[in-house]
Amino acid sequence: MGQTNRGFLLELLKTPSPSSNEMQIQKKWINYVQDFADEIRTDNAGNAIGVLNPDAPFKVLLAGHCDEIALVINRVDEKGFLHFDKMGGINPKAAVGMKVTVLGYEKTVTGVIGVNAQHHGGLKNEFGLEDLFIDCGCTSKEEMEKYVQIGDLAVYKTDPELLMDRYVAGRGLDNRTGSFIVAEVLKRLADQGCNVGVYAASTVNEETNMGGAYFAAAGIEPTMAIACDVTFATDYPTVDKNKHGDVRLDGGPVLAKGAPINIKINKLLEKTAKSLDMDVQYELTPRMTGTDADKMRLTGRGVPVSLVSLPLRYMHSPVETASLKDIDEEIELLVAMIANLTGEESLNPLED
Repeated sequence: MGQTNRGFLLELLKTPSPSSNEMQIQKKWINYVQDFADEIRTDNAGNAIGVLNPDAPFKVLLAGHCDEIALVINRVDEKGFLHFDKMGGINPKAAVGMKVTVLGYEKTVTGVIGVNAQHHGGLKNEFGLEDLFIDCGCTSKEEMEKYVQIGDLAVYKTDPELLMDRYVAGRGLDNRTGSFIVAEVLKRLADQGCNVGVYAASTVNEETNMGGAYFAAAGIEPTMAIACDVTFATDYPTVDKNKHGDVRLDGGPVLAKGAPINIKINKLLEKTAKSLDMDVQYELTPRMTGTDADKMRLTGRGVPVSLVSLPLRYMHSPVETASLKDIDEEIELLVAMIANLTGEESLNPLED
């Protein structure tokens, strides 16, 4: 991964982008993509879309969501402590003792998620978000409400880190890595050219309602769509591989197999991987994928979809971890597959 591209990835990972408040990261994404896209589009959901060959009838939509899980403030108590609910899949146990950045309506403030000292009994064995609180250093409700109000969001206060120059770790790799990947695919295709229209979408709201993906696909009406997301790696201690499968960092991109997935798109991806001598891994999505693919598939007259995922350790924690090699290979796979499309392909499984 080039230093410039690595810098863009790390900049995305440093930028707060809680679901429903992705404007800051989208502006950075647009600023990067506009240098090589033929068009930049936005919509009323907040999606940012870079386009190549906008007049081509065969349209490929790549969707990587830029939103991250977050905390949403639901109460300010009389002593100035903030109480919160979840915006997406927050794990209460991962939140204990963390620093947070509260994106207040008036000012961004730092806080800590307090925890009852073990000397005073500690946390009970089973606890939820309602048992936790944020301490920003204010001494009263009136002082706290000068900066923060109900509905404001907070994210973990962590910066991305490189581990042995091999892996990247931090909050919200799910799925700012996907937003990064679709931008890089567009950039490389802009350099080498392609026969089809390509729509790289940095989508919003996936962690909460997947509405961004619906807006994007409904507006573009693509011939096919690929969600670029993350999936659960199972290559670390305590994970039951018999139950959860065998997905590894450095093992290559992960293709989904199941009812929502268009078989012919998967065959194109597999053929491309073979031509690149690239390993791919698999995950099962029997009924739904749990990603943007589900919403894109059900827009308009129906859209053939596939899902290409990045193996990710420690999902929905402040230290999600992924492989730089896997990121590079996913980009390479998608670029090669799309570059080889003629625009005449049939995605109907019943047609040869």
